[in-house]
Parts: sequence; C-alpha cells; structure tokens
Amino acid sequence: MTTATEVLSPADARTRPQPSTRGWIARIGVMILLAAIVLWRVATIEPFWADRFALAAIYGIIGLSLNVVLGYTGQVSLGHHAFVGLSAFLSAFFVTEKGQSFWIGLLLATLAGALSAGLLGLVALRIRGLYLSLITLTYGFVAVNSIFDIPALTRGGAGMPAPRPSGFATEHKFALLCFLFLGLVLWIDWRMMKTKVGRAVLAVKQSEAVAASYAVSVTGYKVLGFMVSGAFAGLAGSLFAHRATTVVSADFSFREALIWVLMVVVGGLGNRTGVVIASMFFALFPFLVGLVNPLEHFVIDTMGKDPEELTLVIGPALALLTIILYPGGVGEQISPITRWFRGEKFSLHPDGHKPKGKPHRAAAVLRHLVRRGR
Repeated sequence: MTTATEVLSPADARTRPQPSTRGWIARIGVMILLAAIVLWRVATIEPFWADRFALAAIYGIIGLSLNVVLGYTGQVSLGHHAFVGLSAFLSAFFVTEKGQSFWIGLLLATLAGALSAGLLGLVALRIRGLYLSLITLTYGFVAVNSIFDIPALTRGGAGMPAPRPSGFATEHKFALLCFLFLGLVLWIDWRMMKTKVGRAVLAVKQSEAVAASYAVSVTGYKVLGFMVSGAFAGLAGSLFAHRATTVVSADFSFREALIWVLMVVVGGLGNRTGVVIASMFFALFPFLVGLVNPLEHFVIDTMGKDPEELTLVIGPALALLTIILYPGGVGEQISPITRWFRGEKFSLHPDGHKPKGKPHRAAAVLRHLVRRGR
C-alpha cells in the first residue's frame, strides 16, 4: 500500500542523477582545499588563538558525542559533563601518576567513557523523556560531588597535571592534533550511520514498536548509542585535559552540560555538520566578544559579567530562535552546500527542488492512485 508520505516524496522512489566524473573531482577538490585552508590557518595563527581553536575542535567532538544520544537515538542526556570529566581525570591520572604515555591515557579515557555511558544506558532502558533527563542529571551531580572530589584522582583543589604528548607540546601542534581527531570522529560517525547499525539506531528513535517488529534489538541499540556517545565524550575529555595541562573539577559543571545541549540543538539534531559548526561557535564565542571593544566594555564594565557568562544568555536565545524559526538549526541553513557535496544539484530550497506550488495532500494522493489505475 502506498502512503501519502511516499506520494509527496517522489525523490525517494527514483534514483537521483549522479554527478559526472568532473563533478566529483570538483567536489573532492573543494573539500581538500577547505581542509588545507583550515589546517594551514591553525598552524600559522597566533598561539593564543591556536589554543582556542583546539578548544573549538574538542567542543566539536563533544557536540558529535551528544548528537548520537539526542539526534540519533532520541534520548536526553543532561549529565554529559560527567563522562567528559571522568575521562579527563582518568587520562591525566594514568599519564601523571602511572607514567603511561598520552596515547594509553587517551585509549583508557575513551574506554572509560564508553563503559560509564553504557552502564547509564542500562539503568535508563525502561525510562525516557523527563525521567531519563532526571536520571542523567542526577548522575552528573553525583559524579561532580563525589568522584571529582577523590584526592587520589584529582589532587584536591590543585588539580591533576596532564602533560601534553611529546611532539605536540606547542599550541599549534596540539591544535592540529585536535582537528585530526575531530576529522576521525566525523568519519566514524558518518560511516556508522551508513551501516545497518546506524539505520537500526534511527529506526529505534522513530518507533520502538515498529523497530522491534523487524527484529531490531531496541535494548541493544539504545545501549550501543549510549556507548558510542560515551566513547566520543571520553576522547574529548582526554584532549580537554591535556590541552589545559591541569584538570580541575570546576571545569565540569552543569553549566557546561547545559551549553553542550544547547549547541547541539542550535546545530540541528542529527546533522553532524551543523552540530560541529555550532559547537565551535559556542567554544569561541567568549573570545570573539573580546574582538569587539564596545561589546566587551559593555559586558564587563556595564553588565559586570564575564564574557563566558554571556554564553548562557546567547545560547538559550539562539536555541529558542532555532526551535521557532529554524527547526533544522545550522544544518538546515547550510543544507544547499552539504547536499552539493553529497552529489546533488545545488539548490537553495530545503528539498533540493524548486517548488511549483504545494498541491493539497488529498489531491496528490488521488492523482497518484489514478496513475496507478486503482
């Protein structure tokens, strides 16, 4: 039986025309050029901004981590700062106290993030929505007020030293390392969503009952989504620790968790490119304020606020604007460009085709049935 949705989405029923060889060469060339410009700029910019761009890349990884839970599985997590913070402390602990290399610390932090998120996913299997939000929020508060206060792990208020790896000690080289890991996470995210696993995760989000009827393990894929999200968060936590070179519990509070959720909403749930762009904006925003002297003067002197506190004002405002006017977020606004990179024709319209008027839904279904001879 043909549904109205299928009638109104003819692009799904026919094979889209593919670009020529010259078209693909142009697209690949543009992507390589953009990547080269970013890496060149990061390698030549002032050390102060190189360090900030490293933070932006780390925020991009955190955004992709949260996007797996919020955008792909449709779950809500308000305790992501616990995953990032725990992994940051563990990476610093193993490198400083146990004499392990940075790469071992990063691997252990990634595994710790995956395991802790998987355990939380098991606890939250039977609940969703508001109750799941409360569970993850509680987990975050418990971690901040108990685990992050263990002297052997955090060295108290002094924090745990987290030296950078040899060969990446300078601001520029560590920023390049962060961007390389961001590219790796983007590739893993893209490949995952192209496989059966990714399609199953999306099916669980759309309808658990329908997914179960097609022999999709709802429980298994929910936990898997949490674990992948936790692994990305663990990787970001390790990079965060070694970027700052000292980890303190004040770096991981509910304020950060709230900002991370907002940047995923503004970027566009389920849209990895939009999430990365929005995440980088949120990471750089406090420092961009300093580039505009009148604005910085107004925030610091008139309002008596730190520029970082302004993020909690701009973030909710952008999220509200996104929900009301642009539900697809940044990803929807840049969709003409991303569609072109995927091989479609460049078009400023959301579906890639110039609208010729919107027929009534019933009329569209009727015309389709007549053509099918029913």
